[in-house]
Amino acid sequence: MIVAFSISPTSDDETGSVSEAVAAAVRVVKESGLPYELNSMFTNVEGEWDEVMAVVKRAVDVVAEVSPRVGLVLKADIRPGWDGQLTAKVERVQRLLAQG
Repeated sequence: MIVAFSISPTSDDETGSVSEAVAAAVRVVKESGLPYELNSMFTNVEGEWDEVMAVVKRAVDVVAEVSPRVGLVLKADIRPGWDGQLTAKVERVQRLLAQG
């Protein structure tokens, strides 16, 4: 499965920046060893249900250590028997675009 998730901590920073808390959450994902990608809005992670959800929970827990309130947005693509789709899905679309 692929999960796209976004964790939103509350911020006491006058600029509204949450990058330090987000970096702590992404560090959890990176240390999990699961394939992942980071973009400006979400972190995408691929693996089996239990391992992916455990990583998301740990990431939320890390952010909750520095924030009194945490929001979580999660979207999942559940497709048993398929792996490597984090990149393969994009590659399929890129090939079609290249064809014109």
